[in-house]
Amino acid sequence: MITFRPAKNLASAAELTLANMRSYYEQYSVEWDSVQIEKMTRELMNFDILFEGEPVGVIRLSFDDDDGCHLRDLQVDGRYQGRGIGSQALAQAEKLAREEKVNTLRLKVFKNSPAVRLYQRTGFSVSSEDERFYYMVCFIC
Repeated sequence: MITFRPAKNLASAAELTLANMRSYYEQYSVEWDSVQIEKMTRELMNFDILFEGEPVGVIRLSFDDDDGCHLRDLQVDGRYQGRGIGSQALAQAEKLAREEKVNTLRLKVFKNSPAVRLYQRTGFSVSSEDERFYYMVCFIC
């Protein structure tokens, strides 16, 4: 069973992000400062993703009056990927966006990330792109 709760350990969540994203950061020479990342994430809505009560991932959101909800991060521990947890986390993000009365959910994703397919399957489409990223949007009804 998948559940969500406000994140309890932002440092641990930041380390999960680094573990999952390390190859992209190295490929694109993205600097990573765990202390700075943890500090920046404090300003976001952070939720632990729990599988049978154990934390297996994190989802981070921010809200903007003009652009709606931004999915800043969605990470699932590699041992738990491929079980539908990411899809359930996206459904939770959409639910939270509805609660905040916004009608768009936006994100950016590395073009070569397998997560692109997940986002497309769950209703996201590419709104723009650059050399590294797809900028995607999902309109919430």
